[in-house]
Amino acid sequence: MRRKDREIKDFNEIIEIIKKCDVCRIVLNDKDFPYIVPLNFGLEVQGEQVFLYFHAAKEGKKLDLIAKDNRATFEMDCDHQFILYKEKMSCTMGYASVIGHGNIEIVPEEEKYESLKILMRQYHAEEFKFNTDMMKITTVLKMTVTDMVGKRRNNIH
Repeated sequence: MRRKDREIKDFNEIIEIIKKCDVCRIVLNDKDFPYIVPLNFGLEVQGEQVFLYFHAAKEGKKLDLIAKDNRATFEMDCDHQFILYKEKMSCTMGYASVIGHGNIEIVPEEEKYESLKILMRQYHAEEFKFNTDMMKITTVLKMTVTDMVGKRRNNIH
């Protein structure tokens, strides 16, 4: 990372950023170009191990690419703020972000319900009851995060 002054190394601080985000972009390996897709996600932390959960249809490009190569890069960001420096006649953008890598696997049927509950917790503080009939047509993906780094730009001159 070029700007070490913006790097976030504290694990708990990185987790707090993830909790504030509402979209996770995953990048998968495709033939000629990387394939990026924005997804809703859920966060599970077990000690220092992070897991991200996603949902998908039963078939599609994402699943085809994961079947060929389950390695992925992910990115999420939040706290966007336009920063204007009138005296310098310049501007920048404030943000907090997390970028990392992991391996994605399909969650077995017997673990699907609990995995979807983790996903729903990202968006609802309370226990959210969802239509379990939808599980029949849903694939749940679990990423085991292998590494990640946080970065922040504040409104500081």
